Amino acid sequence: MSLYFKYLQILFKSQMQYRTSFWLLSIGQFFIPFSVFAGLYFLFERFGQIKGWEFFEVALCFAVIHMAFSLSECFARGFDTFSSLIIKGDFDRVLVRPRSTFLQVLGSKFEFTRIGRLLQSAIVLLWALSNLPIEWSLFKAVTLLFMVTSGVLIFTGIYMLAATMCFWTVQGLEVANIFTDGGREMAQYPLNIYQKWVARIFTYVIPFGTVNYLPLLFILGKTEGNEILYMLTPVAGSLFILPCFLVWQFGVRHYRSTGS
Repeated sequence: MSLYFKYLQILFKSQMQYRTSFWLLSIGQFFIPFSVFAGLYFLFERFGQIKGWEFFEVALCFAVIHMAFSLSECFARGFDTFSSLIIKGDFDRVLVRPRSTFLQVLGSKFEFTRIGRLLQSAIVLLWALSNLPIEWSLFKAVTLLFMVTSGVLIFTGIYMLAATMCFWTVQGLEVANIFTDGGREMAQYPLNIYQKWVARIFTYVIPFGTVNYLPLLFILGKTEGNEILYMLTPVAGSLFILPCFLVWQFGVRHYRSTGS
């Protein structure tokens, strides 16, 4: 981990060499999801609710998933841009270094400008929580933390799967955006507003439902049955990264040098 934090320090210093550019990009990242949230706000202004969900309940869902996405974009950006390492032949150098390929790729790129998106999500989160009649407890506070953490791990896992495909395709596949950008847009609403087959896929295959829907029911006091199960669903969703890591290891073992 000391090496990982060294990567963080070096890349942060390099990005701060152009501070005006850094802050302008951060401000831009603040306003990019703002238009999406504005659409969400006007939707509820017109219809009042969606399938029993009020505006601030969905705003909480929106904030959690965008916060998780911004953190994963910042800290797992190395996997998202992994194809450039393959194309340039730089991954060959990664393989001969006495450190894990996972750690080296993870630390190869950080997007600290995503702080703008994270800040906007945090503001929406605080606004939603201040307007919801939630009876807080330690378990609910921990569950909220689990939701964000689980979301980060799920998005990171998807980036890893997309990066692994580069071992055979060289270029990253745009289909991965269906599960990153598309998953983010879909998961900003509770899953039960979609068709059942869609909700099942994004609960049991790509487990966004363990981030934005099932634990949300627990926090809002809408659960039926054992509340502990709802509370622990983000932990179960976090396990998604384990098979992604195994797939990554499989890809590394079957990688053939570019020869460059």
